[in-house]
Amino acid sequence: MKRRNFLRNVAGAAVATSLLPIACKSIDGTTKGVAVGSVGEGHGGDEQWHQLGTGKKVAHPSRKKTVEYDVVVIGAGMAGIPAAVAAARNGAKTVLVNDRPVLGGNASSEIRVTVNGVNRLATGLAERETGIVEEILIENRAYNPQESYPVWDHIVYDYVTREPNLTVMVNTQAIDAEMKGNKIVSARCWQLTTETEFTFKAPVFIDCSGDGLMAAKAGALYRTGREGKAEFNEKYAPDVADGWQMGASILLQGRNYGRPMPYYPPAFTKKYDGDNAHHERKIANFVDGYWWVELGSDHDIVEVQDSNRHDLMGYLHGVWDYIKNSGKFPESANYALDWVGSFPGRRESRRFIGDHVLSETDLTGHRHYDDAIGYGGWSLDEHNPGGILDIKERPSFFHEKFKTVYEVPFSSLYSKNIDNLMFAGRNASLTHIALSSTRIQGTCALMGQAVGTAATICVREGITPREVRHKYMKELQEQLMRDDVYIPNVVANDPKDLAKKASLIFGSSTKSGSAKNVINGISRDIDGKINHWMSDGLNAKFQMEWNEPIKLSKVEIKCDTNLHKNITMRKQPLSDHLKKTFIDTVPPELLKVLDLEVRVNGSWKKVGEKERNVARLIKFDFDQVKTTAIRINLKETFGHPDVKLFEVRCYES
Repeated sequence: MKRRNFLRNVAGAAVATSLLPIACKSIDGTTKGVAVGSVGEGHGGDEQWHQLGTGKKVAHPSRKKTVEYDVVVIGAGMAGIPAAVAAARNGAKTVLVNDRPVLGGNASSEIRVTVNGVNRLATGLAERETGIVEEILIENRAYNPQESYPVWDHIVYDYVTREPNLTVMVNTQAIDAEMKGNKIVSARCWQLTTETEFTFKAPVFIDCSGDGLMAAKAGALYRTGREGKAEFNEKYAPDVADGWQMGASILLQGRNYGRPMPYYPPAFTKKYDGDNAHHERKIANFVDGYWWVELGSDHDIVEVQDSNRHDLMGYLHGVWDYIKNSGKFPESANYALDWVGSFPGRRESRRFIGDHVLSETDLTGHRHYDDAIGYGGWSLDEHNPGGILDIKERPSFFHEKFKTVYEVPFSSLYSKNIDNLMFAGRNASLTHIALSSTRIQGTCALMGQAVGTAATICVREGITPREVRHKYMKELQEQLMRDDVYIPNVVANDPKDLAKKASLIFGSSTKSGSAKNVINGISRDIDGKINHWMSDGLNAKFQMEWNEPIKLSKVEIKCDTNLHKNITMRKQPLSDHLKKTFIDTVPPELLKVLDLEVRVNGSWKKVGEKERNVARLIKFDFDQVKTTAIRINLKETFGHPDVKLFEVRCYES
């Protein structure tokens, strides 16, 4: 594809709208054309629709639109959002298709699963994910201090829709794929609210929908259920493969109303025998909900989704009835249900097959991949096969905790048999046991950012994801690290970064670290190693100089957001214990106020400033200048007395 087509503006999209015959499939699978407006059973006549006020009498509505993009992303959960944003930011005209009215998937207000990531290392430390997922979480801390889930929905929506190269389609489900050989030509989608059938054409498709219906319709190879021990030498797998998949959960939130609040269970309630439940099915509070109210499947978990939803709602009310009316929890007297979920959050269904299937031993053995694109570290957390039906058993088996992070390879994120298909999240190329760790949303977000970034290389070069793996892997890794993704055991070395050619780097004061650490290619402190420069106090200055003038139009800075603490939204105030590992505000270490100057002909010229920065990756874009030095004036944080920088990059364009 020519570069001018790759970078074409959203406004240039080719949209074909028609009122054409509807193609319907009969029971025997044959396609039949239905003539619009023809007289016949169920169709009335040629003038069925009398549109008052316009004088029009037309046939019944058949709304169809065909739209062309560079990249089509299906599913707007915490994998799909980074995929779409990364593709759009890197120059691809992108559409993000979501079947729900809100974005965020399991993290949305409809389901309310906490956006966990690598915050369960055996050391007790987090190694929080950076990049797009962190940008969203920090904005939520800045603009949603009340920790409202409906407000979170709008923060995510604002974050995504303000991308100029990205179109967002909600209430739209991908239901089929048109193929040409081993490539997807288009995805057929239905938008419920507008009664419109959309056909999205593109050279690259990414399925981040979790269940992966579009990818499955395309013919992508996938599997469901648990592998046996022998296939991947997994000690935590069952002896013999079976069909069981981890369950979906429905959550609740309680609220203290300060007065007695009686509870009368609905008719569909299913009694919960809490007196005989395993002690790990804890009812520690009445606010967070209970993730172990879940139901899985040993066959087709998609097929039973709606019956499971009904049963889960009954079991949820059964647990609340036990809390309120068993007499075991008198302290719940003033609590009532404030919110009850009606849409289950699924953990597992289809897992598509890529060039590599990530397994338990890859994770526990900390296997190194030359195509690593991110990392994980949540424990191997396999839920009880019986779910809420097996309450005498522990709800989850935390098979093994990790002391340090493991790598996730790109070769597990594209299809083995469909040439232009990638996937990210819980439907990636994984074994069941590996999924028990990688399914965590922070890890899924890193996968999403990787495939979105890879998609832009595919479009620009006219190649497949597999060819990216074999020919452009270093470029993909460099772009991900530039965009603030940490990749274990990979050191950034972008040849276009002019900061690495600086002859002098220094700060006005130093409390810890070396000023030269900002160009060492590792943009976080990890495994006890210092990779930062920290000022001694505020109103500090950081300077870079070059012996010969350089052309400069971009400066990118990575500052501190305390990656050893979790910033995800909680459903209740932090306890003293959780305050050791969680932050419920904007990280105090984050740089809030700064400006950038360049030296031109011996004089300093301001080219950018930030009055309320809320991102770890700070970007300054300005008209190109010829300069011999830059100076960053570090004025204020969100509460910390010093400023820490991990990286400074400089680019001509």
